[in-house]
Amino acid sequence: MDNYLILERLDRLERLLIANKEVLTFEETCDYTGISRSYLYKLTASGNIPHSKPNGKMLFFEKAKLNAWLLQNSRKSNSEIETEALDYTFRNRRR
Repeated sequence: MDNYLILERLDRLERLLIANKEVLTFEETCDYTGISRSYLYKLTASGNIPHSKPNGKMLFFEKAKLNAWLLQNSRKSNSEIETEALDYTFRNRRR
């Protein structure tokens, strides 16, 4: 049981360390995004995810760009749509 608690704490510490980094390795990016290795390879090969290859071999990912990529194509909630509709109606109503 002690080994399990130690491994759990180590895992938590690793996640905290990754959270403080600005540039992530391939493995860290998989952990950070939850994307599988094979799918991340596919995304990098097709150029669909922002990444760097400084020496032509290893892949690196900037965390800020990853976050922007992950949050692209966001969908508005129903309350946001209703608020925008009301604002539009009040701005464009006839007097």
